[in-house]
Amino acid sequence: MSGATLTPVVAAWLLFGTFFVLLVLRVPVAFALGLACLPVLFIEPRLSPMVVFNTTFKAYNSFILLAVPFFLLTANLMNVGGITDRLVRLSRTMVGNFPGALAQINVLLSVFFAGISGSSTADAASQGKIFIEAQVKEGYDLSFSIAITAVSAVLAVIIPPSILMIVWGGVLSVSIGALYLAGVIPGLLLGLAQMGTVHVYAKLRNYPVYPRATLKEFLTAALVSIPALFTPFIVVGGILLGWFTATESAAAAVLYAAVLSIFFYREMDRHHLWTALLETGKLSAVALFCVGTASVFGWLLAYFQIPKALLENVTSWGLGLIGVGFFIAVVFLIVGCFLDAIPAIIIVGTTLQPLAASVNMHPVSFAIIGIVSLAFGLVTPPYGLCLMISCAIAKVRLRYALKDTMIMLVPMLLVLAMLIVWPEIALILPKLVRPEFLK
Repeated sequence: MSGATLTPVVAAWLLFGTFFVLLVLRVPVAFALGLACLPVLFIEPRLSPMVVFNTTFKAYNSFILLAVPFFLLTANLMNVGGITDRLVRLSRTMVGNFPGALAQINVLLSVFFAGISGSSTADAASQGKIFIEAQVKEGYDLSFSIAITAVSAVLAVIIPPSILMIVWGGVLSVSIGALYLAGVIPGLLLGLAQMGTVHVYAKLRNYPVYPRATLKEFLTAALVSIPALFTPFIVVGGILLGWFTATESAAAAVLYAAVLSIFFYREMDRHHLWTALLETGKLSAVALFCVGTASVFGWLLAYFQIPKALLENVTSWGLGLIGVGFFIAVVFLIVGCFLDAIPAIIIVGTTLQPLAASVNMHPVSFAIIGIVSLAFGLVTPPYGLCLMISCAIAKVRLRYALKDTMIMLVPMLLVLAMLIVWPEIALILPKLVRPEFLK
């Protein structure tokens, strides 16, 4: 027990009990994580409150975490520089003739956006402003418009590049290149599940359809969008070819988005650049503050060997590979309702890693199950950040769109179940493209 005075059970009650009390009192998650550590640090004679500062600093002293603000800046530059508008036009020529046309465009744009930004919150904020009001004006129900905007935004943390994959790879020592490749097929399957859901809604509610685009319209839109769509190849391809690290690829994406916005599309001036930098600073501060306080929380869990105590009974259940996969998914789904995904990876991911290893689950499969499960937490209350952003844009309470959101999650949960039962789905691309990443 590392010479600790407190037992793992008592330490766990203090940590988690204080944390959930603070959440009930509506203390922000990042602050609640840090404050929950203080009672233990004061009580345990071998520790002191200075652990908070030391561990937080060590968490920030990470080159790989620089990728987080870079990807957020890339997303914001896209929005102010006209790149998003071009992708909307391309999406319309591709799926505008499908039932529920504007909602289908919403989902397809999320797929494109996911391949560039890596941030679900940035996706929800930008697309909420574009689509929610536009869909209502065309006759879509407001709750449906909010739900599909929020749910489609989660693709940004599954389809590479992904901020969550960068954090997971850094914290749990998994190849980020392998995670990027493994996220492609699950992300596309989830996108197809969402488009299928929109199709059913559109047929039942008679949502409008646009005329089919001509080949000329499609080619024109595609030609203008090619420079923007080239971003994922720079980011992911640069890592796979060994040109960049994950952080360097994020910096390259910023430079590329800036060049496109200023010199190619010519829609970004000083005011737009300042707006993008300011918004990036705000989002980065929130995300990285969570990393710092979650690292302290996670350090205390390890110090008191709480994960080992928690998993002692679980390993004796004899669940097997698939059973453990479902157990891991359920834990992440529950935790994702209360915690931001980044601290959840640091705290819960490291806790469950020995359990996954005990049944010989591949680290990449474990990562994909965890990341997909945590992505659902972005639209489930009480945390549900993407749903909160979408509801805030629509100026309604979160519960207003909850029913449609839960309906849309059902086919997505079936995709998650497929990834657990057939883990090879996620491993197909890594094995084909760079099998050495899986070693």
